Amino acid sequence: MGTQGARAIACDPEGHAVAEAAAPFAHAPAQPQPGWHEQDPEDWWAAACACLRAVAGRAVEAGHPREALARIAVSSTSGTVLLVDADGRPLRPAIMYNDTRAAHQAARIHAAATVFTRKLGYRFSASFALPKLLWLADHEPERLEAAARVCHPADFLLGRLTGRYDTSDTSNVLKTGYDLVDGRWPAFVSRELGLPLGKLPSVLRPGEPAAHLIPEIADLTGLPRTALACAGATDGTAAFLASGACRPGQGCSTIGTTLVLRGVSRQLVRDPQGRIYCHAHPEGHWLPGAASSVGGECLEAHFKGRDLAQLDAGVADHIPNPLLLYPLARRGERFPFVDPEAEGFVHGTPESPEQLYAACLEAVALVERWGLDLLAQLGAPIADPLFASGGATASDPWLQLRADTLGRPIRVAANAHSAKGAALLAAADPLGSLTHATEAMVHFDKAFEPRPDHRAYLDDKYTRFRAACAEAYPAAAV
Repeated sequence: MGTQGARAIACDPEGHAVAEAAAPFAHAPAQPQPGWHEQDPEDWWAAACACLRAVAGRAVEAGHPREALARIAVSSTSGTVLLVDADGRPLRPAIMYNDTRAAHQAARIHAAATVFTRKLGYRFSASFALPKLLWLADHEPERLEAAARVCHPADFLLGRLTGRYDTSDTSNVLKTGYDLVDGRWPAFVSRELGLPLGKLPSVLRPGEPAAHLIPEIADLTGLPRTALACAGATDGTAAFLASGACRPGQGCSTIGTTLVLRGVSRQLVRDPQGRIYCHAHPEGHWLPGAASSVGGECLEAHFKGRDLAQLDAGVADHIPNPLLLYPLARRGERFPFVDPEAEGFVHGTPESPEQLYAACLEAVALVERWGLDLLAQLGAPIADPLFASGGATASDPWLQLRADTLGRPIRVAANAHSAKGAALLAAADPLGSLTHATEAMVHFDKAFEPRPDHRAYLDDKYTRFRAACAEAYPAAAV
């Protein structure tokens, strides 16, 4: 489940796609106030059912028995939170990951959780789920009181499939304040914040079996009644897995609506400024990474309705590019610096849409380079090649520009998206481990090497870009 729609894939044990489907949400996220973003969870469920019915039907048409659809896992946006009653009915629209209303609550949490954040190595920001939950306690206490469970989108969909709304996974609960080191909900959540621990989910590792499908739901979705639902992951974690990164030192950059960088580390990596955080790998490693607010959303903001493939064709003609910009489509940045009030800037006047388009692609790549440099500085370097996933991998000119800007080779796996990552999680136990599943089921179909032609220009552009950001954003100068 993404920001704009749902996607499903069924894979065989070798990782080949048996069937795929996608469905948009019936409604775009609502914005009741500036900086607020809410979505109706019933839109998620309707899109999920449409996708699952299509995938099940296509798998059968391709000659596979319905019972071969043996396991399912769900990925979803990270930091989104919703309240449900005892029957799993949403009590209000979900507060989305990119909602910034809880900045004040994030500051309160950080003050109350200094020992915890020092231990885990990150800071709470408005994009996290726990500040949103505290905002609900402050502003809608009656709804929180009426709620039986606090859910993330993946939990909600797992609940619709199985009837269990009391379960989450280690990647989704990170931003709700779960202690990944000790494996428990920390005391400060109830003691200092007054939030009800009993409404928070029990936690499984991604890929761990959760429950069988409700028979009526299996019939509704076209899945077999014998199908087993497994704990899923955040969309960034799932896309990371689908990229092929699974061993220490490997890493991935995912560009969809936003940019997500992540690597595999043997050690927990801590950042006092809260720019990165570490998910727990199901096999005991750590996944240090972060999500920027920039990404493909800037293309939606500037070029909605345009043929992006046509714009791609002109990218090479506009590199070098005279424009210098920070491509935020909305207020607030989380990585590679933290500034909830940051807004994008453009230095220079675009002479054409094609020039601005190329500048946007270049700018996201510059943020990507900054983020990789920061991960290395904090002790989580990512080795070559860099794996790539997300919707941006559909653009070969962008991938080449990214390789040139980063000065490193990029590899793209087939079906390197979050739905494929969910399939890997579902296959982890049957194939022996998540690493075995990843190495057996991920196959690379695109490779890009950095070209020397624009190296001097891009190195200079990166230096000027960092200087412009330091001038525009005080937090970026630190």
